[in-house]
Amino acid sequence: MKYKMLVLDLDDTLLTDDYRISERNKQRLIEAQENGVFVILASGRPTEAMMQYANELKLAKYGSFIISYNGAIITDIKNNIVVFEQTLSQNEIHELHDFSKENNLHILTYKNNQIISDTESEYIDIEKELTGLHINKVDCFKTEMNQAAVKCILLDDPVRLKNFEPKLKETKKHLSVAISKPFFLEVMPKGIDKAASIKRLAHKLNIHQEEIIAVGNAGNDLTMVEYAGLGVWVDNVAPELRDKADIIVSSNNNDGVAEVVEKYIL
Repeated sequence: MKYKMLVLDLDDTLLTDDYRISERNKQRLIEAQENGVFVILASGRPTEAMMQYANELKLAKYGSFIISYNGAIITDIKNNIVVFEQTLSQNEIHELHDFSKENNLHILTYKNNQIISDTESEYIDIEKELTGLHINKVDCFKTEMNQAAVKCILLDDPVRLKNFEPKLKETKKHLSVAISKPFFLEVMPKGIDKAASIKRLAHKLNIHQEEIIAVGNAGNDLTMVEYAGLGVWVDNVAPELRDKADIIVSSNNNDGVAEVVEKYIL
């Protein structure tokens, strides 16, 4: 099989634990693009927090795209154009805020390239570190969020937060819900996930499902790993997901992505 698209999660997949693209990964991904393969970054991160990695991999030069906010936005990097976007409504955001308060969880969303929250938490600080976005701690979340937004994240201690994933899926069936990092429970519009946006992009580029490789490590990567012609986990995948992919490669700190490129593309 000649693969034409390689879709990569960022945190804990392509990136090392200190948020770098290793030299081996970088060189192999450049070579893959030189061989005509579209390298697509697909992350829960905001678009702005993905651009440095898109630039490092020269995605614009090769006419590629990034999928941000877990699939809510697709951006044409070469032309700096959003080609797809879907948002949570104001009412849906307010519903999620109510859920967070009822269950003593933290919540954040995004507005004007800032993180919006009405509480403080070490987990919100991690989102700031990951994205580089300023935290705007507001007095009234609902008053501030008087508009649509691409997603919300509920945050808490991983052991406690995991219990709320099935509850949120049951009570908010009109939304898409997935855990990314163990302390991030991400909520997007219904029908929005990484696989759905990969499918949209593949259709645009005339690439068939079986010609796609997807590599990830966490629950919010599951749909794309199951959708792709070759679904791949890096070795640091969450234990409960290990049997959900076609293959497992080395960890994010040991150039698992380069391993995929060398074996299945180059």
